[in-house]
Amino acid sequence: MLKKQGITLIAGVDEAGRGPLAGPVVAAAVILNPEKPIKGLNDSKQLTALQREELFLKIQEHAIAWAVGRADVEEIDQINILQATFLAMRRAVSGLKILPDIALVDGNQNPKLSCETKLIIRGDETEPSISAASIIAKVTRDREMIELDKKFPGYGFAQHKGYTTAEHLLALEKYKPCAIHRRSFEPVAKLLD
Repeated sequence: MLKKQGITLIAGVDEAGRGPLAGPVVAAAVILNPEKPIKGLNDSKQLTALQREELFLKIQEHAIAWAVGRADVEEIDQINILQATFLAMRRAVSGLKILPDIALVDGNQNPKLSCETKLIIRGDETEPSISAASIIAKVTRDREMIELDKKFPGYGFAQHKGYTTAEHLLALEKYKPCAIHRRSFEPVAKLLD
C-alpha cells in the first residue's frame, strides 16, 4: 500500500550496549511514518530515562514498523563485539514486518544488511529514524539489564546496566564474573586467569 503511494520506506538502525562488560548488544530498526511525526526524538544518550520511556511508547504506536535484534554474551565472545553488533542489526532489520527500501545506519561501518544501506556518522543526532532506533534499542536493553539484576544480584546491573563503573569493577573483584559477563573484555578476562 505504501509503495503504491510512492513513499520510500526508510529504516533507521542503531544499537545499544557495545561498550558494557556484561549483557547482550541490542539493535533496533525503525521505519517511521512520515504522516505521524514524533516530537522530541534525539540520540537516546541525550535523553532522560523518563523521556526515553515516553518516546519508546510513541515510536511503537506511530511507526510503520519496528523490530529488535540482539546478540548474546556467548556470540559477543565468539565473534567479537563489532561482528556481534552487525549480527544484532541484521536480526533487527530482518525482524521488520516490511522490508525497507534503504536503511540508515548510525556509524561508519557497514553491517551488510538485506537492503540498501547508508552509513551516517552521529546519525542518532540528525536522523529521526536512527534516533528512534537508538531509543528502542536502549530502552529494550536497559529493561533487560534490570531483569538480569534480579537473576544476578550484587553486581548493580539495574544501576549501571553492565557498563564499566567503579561499583561494577568492585563487584567483579568481589563476586568474580557471572554468566552474563563478556569474557573477551579485558577487565573480565583478567579475573578469569
